[in-house]
Amino acid sequence: MHTLRQGVRALLRDTRAGELRLLVIALVVAVAAVTSVGFLADRVGRALERDAAQMLGADVVLDADAPLPPIFEQRALQEGLRLVHTWQFPSMAGAGDNAQLVSLKAVEPGYPLRGNLRTATAPFGADTPTRDVPERGTVWVDPQLLGMLNVAVGGTLTLGDSEFRIARVVTYEPDRSLQFVNVSPRVMMRADDLAATHLIAPGSRVGYALLAAGDPPAVAAYSTWLNENLQRGQKVATVESGRPDVRRVLDRAQRFLSLVALLAVLISAVAVALAANRFMQRHRDGVAVMRCLGAPQSAITRMLTVEFILVGVLASLIGGVVGYAVHQGLVTVLARFIDTALPAPSVLPAAQGLATGLWLLLGFALPSLAQLRHVPPARVLRRDDPGLQAGSVLGYAIGAAGFALLIWWFAGNARLGGIIAGGFLGAFVVFALLAGLCVALLARVRGAAAGMPALRFALAGVVRRRAATITQVCALAIGLMALLLLAMTRTDLIAGWQRTLPADAPNRFLINIQPDQRAPVAARLTQGGVAQADLYPMIRGRLVGINGRAVSAADYEEGRAKRLVDREFNLSYADRMPSYNRLAEGRWMAPDSREVSMESGIATTLGVKMGDKLTFDIAGQTVDADVTSLRTVDWDTMRVNFFAMLSPAALADAPQSWITSFHLPDNRPQLLPQLVRDFPNLTVFDVGAILKQLQTVLDQVVQAVQLLFVFTLAAGVLVLAAALTATRDERVREAAVLRALGATRRQLARAQRLELLAVGGLAGLLGAAGAAVVAWALSRYVFDFTITLSLWPWLAGIAAGMLGAWGGGALALRGVLRTPPLVTLREAL
Repeated sequence: MHTLRQGVRALLRDTRAGELRLLVIALVVAVAAVTSVGFLADRVGRALERDAAQMLGADVVLDADAPLPPIFEQRALQEGLRLVHTWQFPSMAGAGDNAQLVSLKAVEPGYPLRGNLRTATAPFGADTPTRDVPERGTVWVDPQLLGMLNVAVGGTLTLGDSEFRIARVVTYEPDRSLQFVNVSPRVMMRADDLAATHLIAPGSRVGYALLAAGDPPAVAAYSTWLNENLQRGQKVATVESGRPDVRRVLDRAQRFLSLVALLAVLISAVAVALAANRFMQRHRDGVAVMRCLGAPQSAITRMLTVEFILVGVLASLIGGVVGYAVHQGLVTVLARFIDTALPAPSVLPAAQGLATGLWLLLGFALPSLAQLRHVPPARVLRRDDPGLQAGSVLGYAIGAAGFALLIWWFAGNARLGGIIAGGFLGAFVVFALLAGLCVALLARVRGAAAGMPALRFALAGVVRRRAATITQVCALAIGLMALLLLAMTRTDLIAGWQRTLPADAPNRFLINIQPDQRAPVAARLTQGGVAQADLYPMIRGRLVGINGRAVSAADYEEGRAKRLVDREFNLSYADRMPSYNRLAEGRWMAPDSREVSMESGIATTLGVKMGDKLTFDIAGQTVDADVTSLRTVDWDTMRVNFFAMLSPAALADAPQSWITSFHLPDNRPQLLPQLVRDFPNLTVFDVGAILKQLQTVLDQVVQAVQLLFVFTLAAGVLVLAAALTATRDERVREAAVLRALGATRRQLARAQRLELLAVGGLAGLLGAAGAAVVAWALSRYVFDFTITLSLWPWLAGIAAGMLGAWGGGALALRGVLRTPPLVTLREAL
């Protein structure tokens, strides 16, 4: 209790004296930056997950190849979830004398649970969202089916033993996967009409699905239960597993928001460390007096520890409240750009803010406390600077390790956290070494400035205060590096991501093109104004052997590998590699050989390596091919891609159809109806609605990152000012000594300006270099796209460093130049 009382008294005394002002402000800014970014990132991230679930039709979907046991529905109802069932299977549909294989889907009222269907009253007409399902006795169909069967909306369609009226055209289903190459034209009916068709009989291949939606805790509990109780022929589809296209966009969005939060933490850490060091410098004399009066080291340590813990808790709480208030303001601004309601925040950002404040304070203040503990009583007579103690080095190492753990916690992604933590910690070491080399070089050349007093004073100050100069350069460089990386995130990284989903990305896929239709279809597309439509052959095949050994699902443990081996997938062949693929290893195939190029991801999943001999079963015939290359495929481009591409000699005679993707301009709506009328066997898959939703997710993230950047930039400016103010006391004493020795105010201002410009320019150059390296690493290893590094970060870094250092120095010198040197020196004694 006595120790607590002493700590409280020390806190009140230092608060009244203003000794804690800089430390508390830096800590409040740190926690406010972390919590405001954290609260907004948490809410935006959860909103993105919720909106992305609309592309699945539900929060969780259970697919099965047999009727589901009642226990699955009963368990979902116990969790309070809303449910609908769907049935999907191939069937023949007839209209008059025409017949066509279709993909029949029966749905219950309430489908979909997330998102909306979109329908139109005429083929390729304007569509509108709807929450309805087909009425009894009616069906909704894909537009191309009307041309195939030569029937119009309002006509009659025969399914099994029943006839239905075609009421609408389906333009978009939220849960219709991009695995579309086996999809026949869609026919959607009400589930109540399914029994009358007598289409489902023993042995029918029917896909059964149970769609569930509800509160996130209930969905999570049900998903966990499902994964523990899955039976043969059942699988769970979620936003993460069921729609890989959505998952990639969502994951990338979360990493962007995490990056902004991480950089806010890094900027704040610089100010906390410098403020804690300034507190230690200003308390050495007071601790020395206490030691002279008989206070033991242990008592001083306990008192300062209690004081710092109280400061950390109070400042963290204040910072959390400020951060929550700031995030509410950002939400208000964000609502103008994003037409969606954000969910309530969770308590996790508040916990992260409190943990950040306490760890940053204790992790970077403990070394300073250790130095105060060892202040000798003789300091009241002789002010020797003991330098950095071994214990302080260990303390900073512990603080850095804890800080790296905080970064990993915020990132939620080991690679992102590793690049940020490793990049900035490595940059700090490199910056310190380069700054030390520059100071040593200046020590050698300062004699050349003998005829220029201001420059000589500036160089002398830099060399004399070697440790302070290196610390200031590193602090400014790290702060500028974070700010520049944020700026590059807002521009170069986001622009690089947007380039993966450009405005002219393919929005239509054309499949089932027969070999003799290649030339006329390509010609019609060109005449219709389609700029680029590369046609590729498509052959169904199954991997049955690797290096002469038969493979089956039992050979693999990973679920995805089992599914890939257990089913057919699409093969193709080409003389040249598609321009949007990238060769990761090996060489492209010789046309007259029997070779195969594998997508690198599936090769890793199936354990396929360069030089392996693969055996494919294609329409009952085996084809052997040697792996001569691995390709990196960007699935975000919406272009035609294949897991395996063989040489023409291996597949040219196999049964095949052709496929293409292209961008259909909005002003060419008549092209597709004419094309389907002239080639009724063609199937058009419209991914325009999917692209719009993916683009909406991207636009939301861009707006969120830009708004978070504004706040984090403001926090960075405050932190930069705190970092410069940390050296104010030493600069005040130096300015007083120089004026006492005869330096004029003009010489002093010019010398200080030159020194700060040099320090700021060096810090800006180093910060720009570090930001460029980290941005390149993030784009390559985390966000998985290519950015073009430009010159502007280097120019902006040098300019910002020089202006920031000069502006901060001017503020620090303003009071000194008005104060008589005698007063300043007397206060320093």
